[in-house]
Amino acid sequence: MRDRPIGLSFFCYLYPVLLSNIIENKYNIMKTKVSLGIDIGGTNIAYGLIDKEGNCILNDSRPIASYNTPQEFIANLHQEIDQCLATHNVELIGVGAGAPNGNYFNGTIENAANLNWKGTIPFVELLEKEFHLPAFITNDAKAAALGEMIYGGAKGMKNFAVITLGTGLGSGIVINGELVYGHDGLAGELGHTIVKPNGRYCNCGRRGCLETFVSATGIKRTACELLAVENNPSKLRDIPYNEITAKKVYDAAQTGDPIALDAFRITGEVLGAALANLVAITSPEAIFLQGGVANAGEWLFKTTHEQMEANMLYLFKQKVKILRSSLPSNAAIYGAAALVWNELKEA
Repeated sequence: MRDRPIGLSFFCYLYPVLLSNIIENKYNIMKTKVSLGIDIGGTNIAYGLIDKEGNCILNDSRPIASYNTPQEFIANLHQEIDQCLATHNVELIGVGAGAPNGNYFNGTIENAANLNWKGTIPFVELLEKEFHLPAFITNDAKAAALGEMIYGGAKGMKNFAVITLGTGLGSGIVINGELVYGHDGLAGELGHTIVKPNGRYCNCGRRGCLETFVSATGIKRTACELLAVENNPSKLRDIPYNEITAKKVYDAAQTGDPIALDAFRITGEVLGAALANLVAITSPEAIFLQGGVANAGEWLFKTTHEQMEANMLYLFKQKVKILRSSLPSNAAIYGAAALVWNELKEA
C-alpha cells in the first residue's frame, strides 16, 4: 500500500486546528465589549456591566456593611462577574468606580466619612490586582458627569455641570469637554461651598455648607426647623423626628402640605442662588440634576430656576438650562462605567 503523502497528512492534521482557531477568533470578534461600573455609597454598593451604547447586561447591588474590607468585596465581585461573563457573549475591557472622596490621580478613596472602610484605600490597585484589567476611580459626582456626557443628555456638550442630590450634594463640572479635577484630583465640591456662615453643622466639619440645606438630609432639617417655628398644620407633625425623610416631605408636598411646600421652596432658593454663582465661574450650557431629591420635579425645579435667574449676573441671564438627568435610576453605575470608556477611547 502506498504511503500517504507527507504534505497531505500534515494538512489533515492541521486543518481541524486551523478551523477551530478561525471559529474561536470569529466568536471573539463578535463579543460585545463592556465595562464594569461600580458605585460605592455609604449604604449600598451598586454595580453593572454596560456596553458603549448604554445597554446594561448586569445590574445588582449589595449592602456595604456585608464586607469588612474592600478586598473582600472586590474578590466576591470578581467571582460574580466571571460567572456572568461565562454566560454572556461579552468581553470586559476595564473597571470604573465612583466613590466619595475618590481621587482620580491617586487611584484612592481618601478618608470618606460615610464609608465603613476607613483611611486611604488603594482601590484602583486592588481592582487591577484582582481583575488584571485597567481600572479607574473618581468622585461619584464626577463619574455622574461622565455618564451624562457619554450616555445621557449632555452628549455633544462641552461645558456643563451635574449636581447629584442624594444624602449629600455632589457636583461634576465639565469645561471644554474635560472634567475639572484641580491639581489634586478633588476639585468641584460645590456641596461644600459655604452658603450661610456659622450655619448648620456639616459632616465635613465646617458650618453652613450648601449640602446642609440642599440634600435629602438638608430637606429634612429644613422641614423640622419649620415645624418648630411655624404653627401651620402639617401631616409631618404626626411623624417622629427620626422617621421624617425627604421622601415623606415630598409625599406631604404632593397633598399641598404648607410646611412641606415651604421646605422645598427654601431648598430651591438656596440651590438656585448657589447655581447662579457656579454659572458665573464656569458658564455652562446646562446644569443637570440627578439623584433621589431631583425626583421632586417641579417642587424643586421651578423655584431653583427662578432663583438662579434672579441671582444671575446679567451676562449669563437666560442662557443656562436646568435639566433633569435622562439617565436611568441606576445613573451612578452608568457614570462609573463611562469612566472606562472615557479613558480607553480607542476601545
